Parts: sequence; C-alpha cells; structure tokens
Amino acid sequence: MTWFPIGNIADIPLRGARCVKTPEGKIAVFRTAENEVFAIEDHCPHKGGPLSQGIVHAKAVTCPLHNWVISLETGKALGADEGAVRTIPLRNEDGLLSIALESLMAAAE
Repeated sequence: MTWFPIGNIADIPLRGARCVKTPEGKIAVFRTAENEVFAIEDHCPHKGGPLSQGIVHAKAVTCPLHNWVISLETGKALGADEGAVRTIPLRNEDGLLSIALESLMAAAE
C-alpha cells in the first residue's frame, strides 16, 4: 500500500476536520475529542454536502446541509437515513497522518 502524507494531527483541532484534495476527489479528515482520526469522502450521500464542514461528535459527523449523521468508522448514515460514503485507510505515525491512495484508485475503477 502506498501512503500519501497529508499533514500533522496537530493541524486538525479536536472535534474538527480538514479537507484534502486528491486526484480521486476530496477527502475529509476528522479528529475526534478522543484524539482519534478518520478519513472519509467529503460529500454527504444525501445531497453531496461538504462533510468536512460538519459538526464532529463522538465518532460521527453531522452534515451541515440537512443534518444527516455519518459514522466516521463505517461511512454509513446513522438513524433512519440510508446511504454511505467510502472510508479511506488512514495511519497516524507519531502525529504524521497519511492516507492510502490505492483505496481511492481502486474505488474509482
């Protein structure tokens, strides 16, 4: 697996996110209050809202457009809503964050 460095965990505030542009689209990288990090596609499965601009709570994010709640662990919509976004493998090595590009390319094919 090829890992693409995307920055340092300190660049993302607790309960915050940042958007990373890749050749296969935008990826939202989230940091929870418990200091866990997750990467998912940066568009809500409902109407394409920018998840990186949503509210992070526990291990989920609420879309800023229509309040859909998306699991950061699975990418699936929670509650009565249905749909999902891709999760992207992410690794944290002493604060340096990297995402796996193969997963993006394989999903695009």
